[in-house]
Amino acid sequence: MNLRSSWVAETGQTREDTRLNQVGATTMVNPVQVRSGILPGSYSGQFRLSGFWMDKVSAMTATVSEGRAVIQGDISQGVYPVTLPAAEQVTFAAGSATYGRIDLVVLRIYDKLYDGGTRNEGVIEVIQGVPDASPKAPVAPPRSLPLYEVTVPAGASAGNGGIPWNTSLKDLRTPVVAVGGILPVEGPVLPGAHPGQYQDTPNNQLQRWDGGKWVAYPEAIGGIVPSSAASLPGSYTGQYRGTAAGPLQRWNGTAWVPAYPGPYFIDSLDAGYTLSTTYVDTLVDRATNPLTVTFVAPETRQAILSFGSRVELDLNSGTTGVASSAWMCVRITQGTTVIREVDDEFAVVGSKSADPTDAVSVSTTQRLYNLTPGATYAITAYYRTTNTNVRAWFDNTFIQVTPQY
Repeated sequence: MNLRSSWVAETGQTREDTRLNQVGATTMVNPVQVRSGILPGSYSGQFRLSGFWMDKVSAMTATVSEGRAVIQGDISQGVYPVTLPAAEQVTFAAGSATYGRIDLVVLRIYDKLYDGGTRNEGVIEVIQGVPDASPKAPVAPPRSLPLYEVTVPAGASAGNGGIPWNTSLKDLRTPVVAVGGILPVEGPVLPGAHPGQYQDTPNNQLQRWDGGKWVAYPEAIGGIVPSSAASLPGSYTGQYRGTAAGPLQRWNGTAWVPAYPGPYFIDSLDAGYTLSTTYVDTLVDRATNPLTVTFVAPETRQAILSFGSRVELDLNSGTTGVASSAWMCVRITQGTTVIREVDDEFAVVGSKSADPTDAVSVSTTQRLYNLTPGATYAITAYYRTTNTNVRAWFDNTFIQVTPQY
């Protein structure tokens, strides 16, 4: 057996064993214990984790490559450093005649002080699973570090093709680093041990443990969270993040929402008319009534309101020489409370003399202020004519609200 371990054998530990196993890898999980795992690194520097890589040798045999690791025992047993200085082969038993099974490849420490047996050594071991219609991997024994799950199909053997290695391996390896080191994430994402611990994710996102979850590093310093961390919740209300589409979002305490919502806009290209000399929100011949837009007031309490329409005055049949005007205004409400009533002072108007002329476009821009931050307001268009014998037509009508930030 090539696997070299320290402080296990009662006699025979060499200076070489001790030198090989000075790993210094202790990623803490609590004040006493560390995480079992493999030291990161590769020969080319291209990969996070190359230690104990497993690959096919033959139909039922695989090679486990060299590597260094630590294996944590129970809380009073300490941590066992191990090193495999040269690759080693492992062989799998033939498959069951009826069902497939899942085997588990582990680094395992035998310590007779705790096992009650006679062995004191570190080994690479295949824990054979139970054949079943829905097979499950066996439970890892004490003082072991799972490396791979290997699915062994029914009937698999050296004589009939063996294990389909390209689809049968499930990599379970996880890395560890020294205390204070930035952990390269490979495999499952495990909780941190203390606030201020850092890890580097496979998508190159630096994260910090805040005591309850991993958060993107910029979150901890008030920066803008990159879009690559889109699956993470915010860590405080008012935090910002970028999005793949570009616009910033803001964490409102429960969800990411647009940081700068708006402008809010509605329009109608459907013409309609009224003969009412008092303001109404319904036009004859227009399919959409009333025309309303809602918006959320910003923290600045201010917004810019614009509205307008193309208007035309149409005399009823038999009516001549009548001057008239078409008026458009808006009513502003918050729930059932009217914040601003329709008033000619705020309206736009298109007028005609007794001799009709072409349609005209009218619009206005006004500032809204003293709004309640976070409250939702509704703005509804209203219309009137100044003569019941003159139809006031409104077309291309629009309302736009642009919050001020």
